Amino acid sequence: MATIDYDLELRRAGAHATGGWRRVLFLMQRHVLGAAGLVIMTLFVLTAIFADFIARYDPLTIDAARALARPSAAHWMGTDSFGRDVFSRIIHGARISLAVGIGSTALGGTIGVIVGLTSGYLSGWVDLVFQRVSDVLQALPLLVLALIMTAALGPSLPNVIIAIAIPLIPTVSRVIRANTLALRELPFIEAAKSIGMSEVRIAVRHVLPNTMAPLIVLATAQLGSTILTEASLSFLGLGIPEPYPSWGRMLSESAAEYVRTAPWLVIFPGIAISLAVFGANLFGDALRDILDPRQRG
Repeated sequence: MATIDYDLELRRAGAHATGGWRRVLFLMQRHVLGAAGLVIMTLFVLTAIFADFIARYDPLTIDAARALARPSAAHWMGTDSFGRDVFSRIIHGARISLAVGIGSTALGGTIGVIVGLTSGYLSGWVDLVFQRVSDVLQALPLLVLALIMTAALGPSLPNVIIAIAIPLIPTVSRVIRANTLALRELPFIEAAKSIGMSEVRIAVRHVLPNTMAPLIVLATAQLGSTILTEASLSFLGLGIPEPYPSWGRMLSESAAEYVRTAPWLVIFPGIAISLAVFGANLFGDALRDILDPRQRG
């Protein structure tokens, strides 16, 4: 385990960063790709928050007279086969993608932290049981297990979040468990036990805070995977049901039938998915470089 003095490392790197914003600007200059990922994700978050003000049309309104209209000044990204504005549907689709991505990552991460912390700190038969269950869950790929869960629960926003969160639990729990096993042998844990602290208090107050850095890195890295998994589920018809706009379902409805006659129905949702996943991955890689001591030379 390592303790990082960020102020000392910034001075060694040649930064005279004494304020919070100066440190952020310095890190952004050193991690340009991570800063680009942060900008992309910030734009998506702002788009999701202010979708009602940005979108020019109601994403659910059907206008048969404007079906399959090409991109124009009136409809920047054209319309779909029902005459719905593609730009407005992509803008509102950002809400669904971020809700699923953040919701499933938070749910899976929270349960994974509890399982990993309990497994690593108590060890013994508790650790054995939890790890065997994790082995079973990790035997199936993320998308396959999510497909099984969604098919069993049914297509809806809460069910999709649960279905994607469950496969994330083993990955998070193993990372937290590994850090907990290293931390529980350190002198400050023994000192806490010697003064009569309860096991629960030691785990929550002393072990858990020291696992936050790898957890933040892992959660950010998983965000892109969850967005892509939601798009894949919707593409297969098991994600967010109609009429709610979902990038994956927009691709599913148009990829086979309209890819040649109305390519904008495929291009723009595909770009939205790619940018969201790309931005999350860039930001996650930068956070790993900043927060993971093993990445520092």
